[in-house]
Amino acid sequence: MAHIWSFPTRIIFGAGEAAVVGTESKSLGLDCVLIVADPGVEAAGLLEPIRAALDEAGVRHASFTGVEGNPTEANIRAGAMAYQEAKAQGLVAVGGGSPIDSAKLIAVRVTTSRPFEELDDAVDGGQFIPKDVPAVLALPTTAGTGSEVGRSGVVTLESTGRKTVIFAPQLLPRVAILDPELSVGLPAKVTAATGFDALTHCVEAYLSKGVHPMADAIAVAGIDLVQKYLRRAVVQGNDLEARGGMLQAAMMGAVAFQKGLGACHSLAHPLSSECGLHHGLANAICLPAVATFNEQTSLDRLLHVALLLGGEPEAGAATRALLSLRQEIGLSPSLSSVGVKREQLPRLAELAFLDACHRGNPRECTQADLLSLYEAAFG
Repeated sequence: MAHIWSFPTRIIFGAGEAAVVGTESKSLGLDCVLIVADPGVEAAGLLEPIRAALDEAGVRHASFTGVEGNPTEANIRAGAMAYQEAKAQGLVAVGGGSPIDSAKLIAVRVTTSRPFEELDDAVDGGQFIPKDVPAVLALPTTAGTGSEVGRSGVVTLESTGRKTVIFAPQLLPRVAILDPELSVGLPAKVTAATGFDALTHCVEAYLSKGVHPMADAIAVAGIDLVQKYLRRAVVQGNDLEARGGMLQAAMMGAVAFQKGLGACHSLAHPLSSECGLHHGLANAICLPAVATFNEQTSLDRLLHVALLLGGEPEAGAATRALLSLRQEIGLSPSLSSVGVKREQLPRLAELAFLDACHRGNPRECTQADLLSLYEAAFG
C-alpha cells in the first residue's frame, strides 16, 4: 500500500513503488531522462526494473554510472556531458547519497557554468543557482543521507580537495520514491554505516543551535526509528519493515538538518575526502566524542537522546549508548582501526575547521577543539 506525503518533495513510500518512476516522470512532463547511479547499483541489477518502468511509460532514457563514493567535480562534468548528449529533460537518481547528490549537481551544472567555489553554501552561493534547474526524481537504495528529500549536494572540489556543500531550495528532488525492496540486497556493513549516518543527522540536527521546533520534533522521531529498526536491518537484510523504517529515519534526518548540523560532520568530511572513509563510518567513529564534547552546553538534549537510545538519563549516557550501538552493528571503533595515521590529524583538523558544519554546533569549536576530538576518536 502506497503512502504519499508532501514535505515539500512528493514522497512515495512502499514496497514495490519503484515501478511508478515512469508515470511520475511523465507527470512532470519529462519525455527523456538521464538515470544517474554508481557502478555498484548497476552491478546489483537495480537499474533494470527502473529502465523497464520508464519504457512502459514511454520515457526515453540514457544512463550515467560514473559516480564515485565521494563525488568529484570530474564526475559532475562527465554527468553533465551525458545529460546533454542524451538531450535529457530531467534526471532519475538511483542509489545512495552519492548518485542522488550527483544528480542534483548535474542539474546545476547543465544550467550554469559558474564555478562550484562560488556556489558554496559557506559563501551564500545558493543565490547564484538558477531557478530552472531540471527536475530530479530520487530512488534511494540506502538509508543514510536522506538526500532524496534534501536541498543540498556535496562535491569534492579540485581546487581545495575539500568536500563542499552546495545548497539551494531548487535542488530539492521533485519526487522521492522510498521503496524498501531496493535496499534489501545492501550488505550488513553498508547498512550499518549508512544507518549511523541517518542517526548522526538526527542527533546533530536536534543539538544544533538555533530555533526550529519542527526540525527538532522530526529529529527526535528519527532517532526513535533508528533505535527500533537499525539492528534488525543489519542482522536481517530482507526485513522489509526494518528496511522501510530506516528509509523513513534517513528521510527524517535530512528534513531535520535544514536546522543545521555540527562538529561531527565537519570532522567526517575531511576523513572522506582525504582518507577515503565512508561518510557514515566516519560519523560513527566521531559522534561519541562529539556527544561528550557537547555535554557542556546541551546536557538536557543529550539526556533525551540517551533515553531514546535505550539509556539512562544521566551524564555520559548518550555517549555510552552511541558506543554500544556502534559495537552491536559491527562498525569500527576508532580512526586508527581504519588506517588513519596520527600524523594526519593536524591537517584533518585544519580542513575540518574550514568546513562550515561546525558553525551549527551547540558548543563553539576552535581548530584545537577539532584536533582534540580527532584525538579522542583515534583510539
